[in-house]
Amino acid sequence: MTVQHSSFSAALLAFGLAGLLAGCGGSGSADSSGSTGGTAQPTPEASVSAAASVGEKIFKDISLSASGKMSCATCHDPANAHAPANNLSVQLGGAKLDVPGFRATPSLRYLNLTPAFFFDKDGTPTGGFTHDGRAQTLAQQAETPFLAPHEMANRDRADVVAKLQRSAYVSEFKAAFGATIFENTDSAFERALFALQQYQKEDKDFHPYDSKYDQFLAGKAALNEAELRGLALFNNPSKGNCIGCHSSAKGADGSSPLFTDFTYDNLGVPRNYAIPATADAAYADLGLCGPDRTDLKARTDLCGAFKVPSLRNVATRKVFFHNGRFTSLRDAVSFYVRRDTNPEEWYPLAADGSVMKFDDLPAAYLKNVNTTEVPYNRQRGMAAALSPAEVDDVVKFLATLNDGYKN
Repeated sequence: MTVQHSSFSAALLAFGLAGLLAGCGGSGSADSSGSTGGTAQPTPEASVSAAASVGEKIFKDISLSASGKMSCATCHDPANAHAPANNLSVQLGGAKLDVPGFRATPSLRYLNLTPAFFFDKDGTPTGGFTHDGRAQTLAQQAETPFLAPHEMANRDRADVVAKLQRSAYVSEFKAAFGATIFENTDSAFERALFALQQYQKEDKDFHPYDSKYDQFLAGKAALNEAELRGLALFNNPSKGNCIGCHSSAKGADGSSPLFTDFTYDNLGVPRNYAIPATADAAYADLGLCGPDRTDLKARTDLCGAFKVPSLRNVATRKVFFHNGRFTSLRDAVSFYVRRDTNPEEWYPLAADGSVMKFDDLPAAYLKNVNTTEVPYNRQRGMAAALSPAEVDDVVKFLATLNDGYKN
């Protein structure tokens, strides 16, 4: 492929590919908030509401955990794009902070316009929160960490509410939700979840749209040659084809790209033996069809599919994919393009020397792995969709998606 480096061609790539954003089976149908195709329009932020203000205090309050040492911010570090600052595949929680989780912790950035989970008109699962989309709102998503034994490990809702009543901001909580709010435990707990939701929706730190790429789209910054080559490869449907799921162009209404189409994909990510649960050979995390999500367990065709995340701030992450199998962004990109041409680089070998491809899935679900879209449509011995130098360029482009760029 010949890559043009002029600013004109870059502008075409950035602005002219909206029609190519329907990959992963996604159709870009309107979501519940009215946005389309994984794009969003930043809105000027006013001062936050009373609910959002108390939500920030809840978010940072370590006393709301069984250990007394863990808050939402512990795993969703504002200084690391609201993702973990460490390189653990899964985080440790519980009363003694020694209970491992089961999935990598995602960033909370740019979730404010995520639609509730639904099946698109062509049957594509779309939207929802967490890796399996089982939470319909940010508020629902916030319930699990409070009660999960491997996270904040509270006994029940009443346990959380009792801690809230002892907090330094209890008066502020009452002012936001009424003096009698604690007379009903469920109401008080659900108001706390609502406060967390509003904090994430209203505080612009969760969606600043101030990366180098945002400024490039606004004509306020220039990408260097390597970044432009990476952008071209990212968008090229016969090379990286990243736009198949990670929309990179502005919406027709000028809205900024979110770098996700909110769909789900089965990539056949290698098993991560660093997760203690994998000591049980029968353990399998199947995403949409379980074990955490239970309403789709009969949909065996969805087993192994996980939510397509936004790539904003991906270069700040320490681990990648739902199980944190990779600890390098370059390795993660290389996996996409060499999974099928060089599977021995990613999967273990059986006793007979054969490659145990897609080793984190039971045999019955191997057919669910995406092997048709570029770059997964290769076979062993074929050339990878991207050369090592091209992988480097894509990684450099992805770094332009980090928030807080100073020109």
